[in-house]
Amino acid sequence: MSLPVHVTALVLLAALMHASWNAIVKASTNKLLDTVTLSLAAALICVLLLPALPLPSRASWPWLGASVVLHVLYFLTLAAAYRWGDLSHAYPLMRGTAPLLVALTGVFLLDDRLSAGMWAGIGLISTGILAPVLLQPRTVSSTATLIALANAVIIAGYSLIDGNGTRASGNAASYCAWIFILDALPIALVAAAIHRDLVWKYAVQRWIPCTLGGAFTLGAYGIVLWAMTVAPIAAVVALRETSVIFAAVIGATLLKEQMGRWRVAGAVLVACGIAALRL
Repeated sequence: MSLPVHVTALVLLAALMHASWNAIVKASTNKLLDTVTLSLAAALICVLLLPALPLPSRASWPWLGASVVLHVLYFLTLAAAYRWGDLSHAYPLMRGTAPLLVALTGVFLLDDRLSAGMWAGIGLISTGILAPVLLQPRTVSSTATLIALANAVIIAGYSLIDGNGTRASGNAASYCAWIFILDALPIALVAAAIHRDLVWKYAVQRWIPCTLGGAFTLGAYGIVLWAMTVAPIAAVVALRETSVIFAAVIGATLLKEQMGRWRVAGAVLVACGIAALRL
């Protein structure tokens, strides 16, 4: 079994959108408040879409509850990772480790069967993402590294949960909408507890880029959830994490972060991994 061409193309589009909204957060003056505003914008879009969507199947509700807990932890940890480290350091660690964790855990928890080509693709993509970070000599914050690795575990957890939840929901778009709606309130409450009256003032100032980012994160995750209903979860997660290549380019061109030869070599490995997923 290989990933169909249309699934591959759409997940790569999701990867680009994912890298774009992460860059919006990284470029902001307050990572937590930007993340909160972005999540609220995505939730508002979902509320507007609800009349056109059915309720998710009752079997998916426990998955939704578990997913919301992990997504709140994800957004908070993401903001912390970007507060302590560069996009080009934290993002690859988070996104490159998660596919390996999903693939290895999925062997025991999922009915998905991965072909030899998919295993090779997951390995190549993860190696291409992680190698530039691990091999390129530079001084980085150990705190940022630990936070990014912790977030990788969270990403793997919600990927497995949402893959199963979406399959049980009967409608990927509906499941995705309810995730974003249910995520928004606890994230906003945490931010309000930390920053008090700054949340609304910041949201008014940043509503344009954060609405764009909210649309990106909603579209990216909606595509990924749909792909998980037609393809193995581990393969979809690995392909989504090619967003790291897009993030590296964005970081180098727009955020003026360094991009050396190791990142070019990593990009080649990722391209080989994408090809292997099609075998």
